[in-house]
Amino acid sequence: MKKISDRVCKIGASGIRKFFDLAQKEKDIITLGIGEPDFDVPEKIKDRAIRAIENSRNHYTSNYGIIELREKISKKLRNRNKIFAAPEKEILITAGSSEGLDLAFRTIVNPDDEILIPSPSYVSYIPTTLLSDGIPVVVPAYEKDEFRLLPEEIEKRITKRTKCIVLASPNNPTGAILRRKDIEEIADIAIKNDLFVISDELYEYLIYDNEEQFSIASIPEMRERTITVNGFSKSYAMTGLRLGYVAASEEIIEGMMKIHQYGMLCAPSVSQYAALEFENCENDVKAMAEIYELRRNLLYKRLNEIENISAVKPKGAFYIFPNIKQSRLSSENFAERLLKEAKVVVIPGNIFGKDGEGYVRISYSTSTENIEKALERIEKFMGNLRK
Repeated sequence: MKKISDRVCKIGASGIRKFFDLAQKEKDIITLGIGEPDFDVPEKIKDRAIRAIENSRNHYTSNYGIIELREKISKKLRNRNKIFAAPEKEILITAGSSEGLDLAFRTIVNPDDEILIPSPSYVSYIPTTLLSDGIPVVVPAYEKDEFRLLPEEIEKRITKRTKCIVLASPNNPTGAILRRKDIEEIADIAIKNDLFVISDELYEYLIYDNEEQFSIASIPEMRERTITVNGFSKSYAMTGLRLGYVAASEEIIEGMMKIHQYGMLCAPSVSQYAALEFENCENDVKAMAEIYELRRNLLYKRLNEIENISAVKPKGAFYIFPNIKQSRLSSENFAERLLKEAKVVVIPGNIFGKDGEGYVRISYSTSTENIEKALERIEKFMGNLRK
């Protein structure tokens, strides 16, 4: 019997799934592993979805997505991000930001193109590069720099085959945010070396300590070479509605459209109509972000009080990435034992890249009560390790 494609064989299954599967076999589990908001979809969005179904808005839409939503996104990009994207030809509505990332890689990557990817970072970047026949080149981000991706680390890894830089701010799993100065220097590098940039801005509304979200595509010289990927899953708690969007040049969007129309045809119609209310849900988003910030503060304080654990204070998203090297366990062994012995799910840092070894990802997209209970269990677990 013939084998499946070499392209698929190059990638493995998501390491995150392994821990959720293990957790299913245990009782009295507290999960700090899932990257999904514990809040409900804002009521205005739910009501709009119901009206869409009742009004039979459940058929195919334009491949690009409904024009009303693209116009609202264009306005939001212009006002908030200072990105100018024409709604007709420079914005594409996707089935979640994950599809947007997949389309971005497949549209610009040729065989053996090198893609510079932060490490640690979101688990999909490397597999998606490989599925596009590209070569992932990891760029380490260090704890001493608050896990920010530094321009000099990017520059030293550029070769004649480099095609694109991937940016993620805020970052999953570290919660790091790139400073404006960093982004401007990265833009200079991209321009000098004629590179594309894929900018993953999915967590843009989940930013703390009055930090600034700065979009690289707002730099005029970067407009044509940047693919901005965003969506509604995290900030609006719409994970199951599968809705994202991409802003890029007309040429890139047209290329992405060719793949999108054959593989997906269009993003879910009801979700598109529901998202027309996103402008009216700013208070909901702000309220969620404020609660995340309180949870972050609790985790940061308590983790740093536990012997042999330390953590950098994340500036965004809803993750913290504590250093567990003093436990003398690998990230995977630490997470497995914590699950078995303390009934707490965290995600091993090495799943997010080799530079994540010695760390674990903790999500604070769960109740304060769960976080407090989990911290008690983690502290007891660490105490038992010392015995």
